[in-house]
Amino acid sequence: MTSIMWFRRDLRLRDNPALRAAAADGPVLGLFVLDPVLWRSAGPSRRAWLAANLRSLDDSMDGRLCVRIGDPTSLVPSLAREVGAERVHVTNDSNPYARRRDTAVVAALPDGVEGVATGTPYAVPPGTVKNGSGSPYKVFTPFSRAWRDVGWDDPVAAPRGVEWVEHETDQRLSARFDKAMEEAPPSIPAAGEDAAWRRVRAFLADDVADYDEARDDPGADRTSRLSPYLKYGVVHPRQLLAETTDSGPGGRTFDSELCWRDFYADVLLHNPRSAWHDLRPVPSLTYDDPGDDVDAWKQGRTGFPIVDAGMRQLLHEGWMHNRVRMITASFLTKDLHVWWPVGARHFLDHLIDGDLSSNNHGWQWVAGTGTDASPYFRVFNPVTQGLKFDARGDYVRRWIPELRHLEGKQAHEPWDAEDGYDHDYPRRIVDHAEERREALERYGRGRD
Repeated sequence: MTSIMWFRRDLRLRDNPALRAAAADGPVLGLFVLDPVLWRSAGPSRRAWLAANLRSLDDSMDGRLCVRIGDPTSLVPSLAREVGAERVHVTNDSNPYARRRDTAVVAALPDGVEGVATGTPYAVPPGTVKNGSGSPYKVFTPFSRAWRDVGWDDPVAAPRGVEWVEHETDQRLSARFDKAMEEAPPSIPAAGEDAAWRRVRAFLADDVADYDEARDDPGADRTSRLSPYLKYGVVHPRQLLAETTDSGPGGRTFDSELCWRDFYADVLLHNPRSAWHDLRPVPSLTYDDPGDDVDAWKQGRTGFPIVDAGMRQLLHEGWMHNRVRMITASFLTKDLHVWWPVGARHFLDHLIDGDLSSNNHGWQWVAGTGTDASPYFRVFNPVTQGLKFDARGDYVRRWIPELRHLEGKQAHEPWDAEDGYDHDYPRRIVDHAEERREALERYGRGRD
């Protein structure tokens, strides 16, 4: 029988259970639907990254990927009729919008056409890991222990000899993708499965052994850089877990980072409202409306070097070091007193690895209103954080040319150098000590 493989967050041929299930049926129409709702909600960086990976997937399918623009609720059933498909295969997607969309698509399929969901974008499917009473975990550490006990399947090879059904791609896409690439950040990784595996091999060879110690140093840039490929399923986490099995403490720490990704997806499944609202709200906690200070934060001109370096890296690369994500998030929520969705939206506009559950729950962790929340009284000091994690100042000098004349840790404290402001670096927009006190007072009032 003919079937449709509807690609979404699984833009790969290797270790793709849904694709293997489709290929087992017979001829396959490989389909991607460019949903205007998701396209509009993505910033230029994510649009460019999606476009690049779709083009790579199309190349790996010898130009037979069918890409259409429109509402999947009408497009997928219509294509099923056109090609005489008897099944539509997908990888499960558990975020709130995807669940509503998929329910609507299955309901609209023609009579006799079956929707089949196989696998997920996660090592362990969201909703699987539960405590002894059958309830979902609310804290990461016990979740991580149970997650390892549940385990995951071994990766499988790409199906051989897939008979791709050729069908015309929307002619508007070429211009749309070209425009997306023109608007891409100046530095964007190579896209596609082969590029992902080159990155995997480089990480395993050079960085995984001491990942547990080196990952927090943004100047060393020793993170895996695999999160963009995980975003669209160009590589699957179980493939990475299979590679890091015997990698010692560094590998176990990396596995734990993959577990955080699964944990946040599980939290979102059970608490869909937490996508854009506090999972654990603090009653009566007040916030300021975004103003000029938030614009300075977005542009990397707050006068706090580690914050500004991170925000400039985000604009230039569509990516930011994870430690610096926490520092910049704390600055927005605790120093500028702005509600975290403002920052989460900005990150999703620019991050090529922008994942709804990981990004937004990570923001809540910093803000003190999420699961495993960092206590609200834990306010990141942007100066001491910079001195601790970028002790040599390499990261700051890389992204802030106005401070490259300052040596070592001086780059984190230009106000203490006679020539610290000689190259027009901005003065600090707030007094951190005062804003920390203000944050704690607000939190205290909110809990009263």
